[in-house]
Amino acid sequence: MVNLFPYAAAWGVLALVVIVLGFMRKHVTAEEDDTLHLGGGSEQAVAHQQDVAKKLAALDKWGKLLTVLLAVTAVVLTIAYFMQMWESTKSTGV
Repeated sequence: MVNLFPYAAAWGVLALVVIVLGFMRKHVTAEEDDTLHLGGGSEQAVAHQQDVAKKLAALDKWGKLLTVLLAVTAVVLTIAYFMQMWESTKSTGV
């Protein structure tokens, strides 16, 4: 019988990282300016929009990757848990 607690703890840490990334994304989007700057003298605003877009792209890339990893590991842990339970009921005859 394998102890699944370390794997579940690692999954919990990964879930916490995904949640923190979500809050970071929310914080970055609060700085976002949704208006279109076309006039003269708006180079500063355009540069800020580009910086925010780069930050969001990086956060989205890691957020998507880690969310998929979180879901896959949840499925694997669930399957391992139920297989372990099935094996233990077979050996006890319940």
